[in-house]
Amino acid sequence: MNSTIEKLYAIAQKPGRLILGLMSGTSLDGLDVALCSVTGCGLQTKLELIQFESVPFDADFKNEIKTVFSKQQVSLEKLTLLNPWIALQHANIINSLLKKWNIKNETVDLIASHGQTIYHAPKSLHGQSKFGNATLQIGDGDHLAVATGIITISDFRQKHIATGGEGAPLAVYGDFLIFGKAGEDRILLNIGGIANFTYLPGNMNSNFIFSTDAGPGNTIMDAYMQQQFEGKYFDKDATVALQGKINFELLVALKDNDFFSKPFPKTTGPELFNLDYLKNAKEKSSTQNISIEDTMATLNIFSADTIIDALVKSTDKNKKYKIFSSGGGMHNPLLMQHLQKALPNFSFATTTALNIDPDAKEAVLFAILANECVCGNGNYLQKGINGMPAVSMGKISFPD
Repeated sequence: MNSTIEKLYAIAQKPGRLILGLMSGTSLDGLDVALCSVTGCGLQTKLELIQFESVPFDADFKNEIKTVFSKQQVSLEKLTLLNPWIALQHANIINSLLKKWNIKNETVDLIASHGQTIYHAPKSLHGQSKFGNATLQIGDGDHLAVATGIITISDFRQKHIATGGEGAPLAVYGDFLIFGKAGEDRILLNIGGIANFTYLPGNMNSNFIFSTDAGPGNTIMDAYMQQQFEGKYFDKDATVALQGKINFELLVALKDNDFFSKPFPKTTGPELFNLDYLKNAKEKSSTQNISIEDTMATLNIFSADTIIDALVKSTDKNKKYKIFSSGGGMHNPLLMQHLQKALPNFSFATTTALNIDPDAKEAVLFAILANECVCGNGNYLQKGINGMPAVSMGKISFPD
């Protein structure tokens, strides 16, 4: 047997594994790196977060990604070059952090790399009859494995699509395994570039799990801030939005899109919710000349309202739910104020209450997916749940 396959087999047989989860989202803020101790698999999974750090991307890195990010037409040469280059940048970050944490690379069993999403194209968005759902993440797993010396699991979303899903949201799998609690109906709300949530039933029956994208989280707000303010990547503490007033004509126009009437579960991305979307809404509502502050105030409640609408439509009004939030939008006080005001039957906390740093949550969940790829078989899920194929995901890259 190939020695690296023997090593992987030995890792799978261990009672526990040390896994580095990596996440870089559509907000392009930086690389989240979560070092996790994971024992068991499936419904017996236990996880402890050992170390976490979010390493901001510098301006050059962000600008390189933006040359291909969510664009229908890009340089094929640039895309080809960025695939290994991004992996090598991530590898440098990993090697530096492990040195900082005084952890030897050879003691880490697996890297779980989400990669960098470049384009998300569910059929509901591209609308081309002969093509199905598609998505593309770059940051090559082989380069990452070789540069770190650690077996790498990557490209998780392709198996999800191959078996009938849209490639998102994937958080639902890890949410169910580590956050479900008997007797408590929970909602795990992640507000990143796109807002999504997972419903975890208190009866622990996976037939009742529900997960979907809701709409734009931070994506248009962040893009607008970057357009208007050089060097600012987001509206920190909602400072700009709090200075403005909601423009209801613009808000109506922003909500006027077929995406919001499509059945759940569904996925979306910056391919739809972007600066062109805002421009078109302003033209439709004749609000091109409103202030930056009013625009931000309106974008803020637009994101909130789409989350609220999705939650109300997909939950029982006679039940009480506990929301555990994560993602960058969790730090936006105005956005969270809108949510709490409109959802009095929902109690709010962050995943800190579940012993997971909310900024680390997505990286942690990919560590769970890597653990399932090596050790699990997806049989903790009922077959045929809408949008949740009962499969293990990820491609394996060896360092030699």
